[in-house]
Amino acid sequence: MGLSETDVAKQIQHMIAFIQQEAAEKVEEIEAKAEEEFNIEKSRLVSQQRVKIIEYYNKKEKQIELQRKIQHSNLANASRLSILKARDDYIQALKEEARKQLTILTQDRTKYQTILFNLITQGLFLLMENDVTIRCRRNDHQLVQKLIPDAIQKYKQDLKQKDIKINIDEKNFISDDSAGGVELYAMGGKIKVSNTIEARLSMIFNQILPEIREKLFGVNQNRKYHD
Repeated sequence: MGLSETDVAKQIQHMIAFIQQEAAEKVEEIEAKAEEEFNIEKSRLVSQQRVKIIEYYNKKEKQIELQRKIQHSNLANASRLSILKARDDYIQALKEEARKQLTILTQDRTKYQTILFNLITQGLFLLMENDVTIRCRRNDHQLVQKLIPDAIQKYKQDLKQKDIKINIDEKNFISDDSAGGVELYAMGGKIKVSNTIEARLSMIFNQILPEIREKLFGVNQNRKYHD
């Protein structure tokens, strides 16, 4: 027997319902898979961005720490240089005070005459030349001229030298602001001995400078060599 139209219609409806059910389940399956893939990709991207953010801020933190260390080092160096400059300024002030005291000393012409004589003879012994030119302060000219014969005599006596000629530079003088002393020249000015009060002070000051620093500022822990 053939199926009636009613039976055919029922079977068609049943097939449509089955197909729709299958389609709905497939849609749910696709949506679930898409949701899962979305969540996986989202998690991957979030994790990737988290790593980038952590790397970025780690890099920033290292840069800030480096800048902090550089700034600290610069401040420490600036502070050290400031201390060194203050110490050097103080030492130079002491040296200037010593120069002023020596200037006062040279105002005593009797004492200064002895000092000047010793400076002239010492300069002659250092040069050991037969033709010497002396340069002095303008107001010391007559005193130097007076002392030259005695200086020549001492030079000849101590070194057994017969001939020595000493001239005073009449055109060029040591500054009037100088504390005194002389400059001696030989071989047409090629050889020079500076025996001014300032030159002697500088030489002695430099020799005892380590002791001065130690007395004023204590022992330098960074100093490796001690003469």
